[in-house]
Parts: sequence; structure tokens; C-alpha cells
Amino acid sequence: MQSRMPLLDKITRYIVKRKGKQIRPMFVFLTARMFAEMNESSYRGAALVELLHTATLVHDDVVDDAYERRGFFSINALWKNKIAVLVGDYLLSKGLLLSLENKDFQLLEITSDAVRRMSEGELLQIEKARRLDITEEVYFEIISNKTASLIASCCAVGAASVKEDAATIELCRQFGEKVGLAFQIKDDLLDLGDDDTGKSKNVDIKEKKMTLPLIYALGQSDEKTKNYIIGLIKNSSDKPAKVAEVVRFIHEKQGIAYANQAMERLKNEAFLLLDQFPANVYRESLRELVKFTVDRRK
Repeated sequence: MQSRMPLLDKITRYIVKRKGKQIRPMFVFLTARMFAEMNESSYRGAALVELLHTATLVHDDVVDDAYERRGFFSINALWKNKIAVLVGDYLLSKGLLLSLENKDFQLLEITSDAVRRMSEGELLQIEKARRLDITEEVYFEIISNKTASLIASCCAVGAASVKEDAATIELCRQFGEKVGLAFQIKDDLLDLGDDDTGKSKNVDIKEKKMTLPLIYALGQSDEKTKNYIIGLIKNSSDKPAKVAEVVRFIHEKQGIAYANQAMERLKNEAFLLLDQFPANVYRESLRELVKFTVDRRK
């Protein structure tokens, strides 16, 4: 992370001190260890994933005009958008160079594909947000690319760092994809929940994002009600009373329950894939990590 540029060093120190749960590197380590002893490639793979993830978060805050991240000021809030974009680019380049310098070409291929998919998912979400016409199928396409792709790449990277079997690496990727989908649905639910998560509530509605609970609730409504709710989101998402009305509508139409069922189904599908791997303490730790992703409170 070090640079000869003092400003860059100052900003990267700020980022490192405010690191999050670091769930993604854990998926790399546990997947690798499930098959064999970890090696330097495993550690580099985890570092690569975390660098890419952090870069996307810095860029996301610019895209979303967000001034807080994990309870602290975002990079763009403190140093403005231009510097934030450049810092994100720097983190991305550090991850790429880490792989190239050590000839971890397969790891680089896996993670580069995830970055491509994340960009496509973000752009698709922005495009659909203008019309608020997202179907459940499109929703899953968005979160598969935007969120699940990186967790899928973590599991594939972990396996690829210790194994050369393409079929096993692909199974690990599929496992991570299921976990990533469940992870995003949990985020949707936390945004609508009553628990004190330390995060702002109802941000998705304020930002006109169509989440699974809302999509299902709209699907259970007549055309008049559907148009009314969409109108509130389009024109009154800055009014707390109107946002609260949308949240009540989602609860009344069982959107929360439906999303919980979908999340549980994906978790169980992930476990079926996990059961195909060697039975050891690392597999069970992965199982517990998956449970954490769907049971977490923030």
C-alpha cells in the first residue's frame, strides 16, 4: 500500500484503520485450507480481493454521493471526488501489479472477471432505476454481477491458489455465487429492518433502488396501488413520511417474509454445494461463515 506520495500514504492509512469485517479474505483462506495447506499465492489472492473490494467501495461512494462509510467520513467527503477516484484507481492497480509481479495469472483472470461483472451490474442498476421497472429476474442479474461475483471470485481464488482442478474451482465459484446472492438479500432486509445496525435506514428507497422485498410487494398489488407506490419512490423519496409509507406497504404485502425465504433457499443451495467438498474443520468454518452472512445484524 505504501507510496512515495505523502497524500496517498495519508489516505491509505485512513482506509486501513477503518477496515470492515473483511469477510471476503476469510472466504479465500477457508476455501484454500479446505483443500490443502495455504501458500503465498493464497495470501496474495486474499490481498488482491481486499484491494479490489476496497477500490470499488471508494468508487461507489463517489457514484452514490455518499459521505459516510462504516460510520466514518468517506474518502470523497474528506478529499473530494477527484482524489477519491484516483485513490480507487491506485488500489486497483496495486492489486493488479501484485498478481502480475508474482505471475498469479489465474487469480488475476478470476478477479478481473469479477470487476467486469461488478461494473456491468452497477450500470444495469442505474439504467433500471430511472424507470423503476425491475423484475425479479433483472434484480437477480444485478446482484449476481454487482455483489455475488466478488464473493464467488473469493472462493474460486482460494481453490485456485492450492489446486489446479478446473471442476473444483468452478464448484467453489458456484458456492460463492449462492452465498453472495444471499448476502445481498440480507443487506436489502437490514435496510428495511427495525434493528439498530449503526447504518442509515431505508437508503435503498431514498436512492430509488428496487430491492427484492419491494419487487415482490409490487407484484402482489393491483395496478393502481403499484403506480401509487412507484410514484412515491420517484417523486417523494426525500420525504421521511412517504418513505415510511413505502416501508409499511412492503411489510403489509409480505415482501420481508418473501425475501427471507429466498435468502434461506440460497443458503441451503450453498450448503448442498459445500457438502461436496472434503469434510474437515475448514468446511465447517465455511458453513459457519455462511450462517453469519445471513444472520448478521449489520
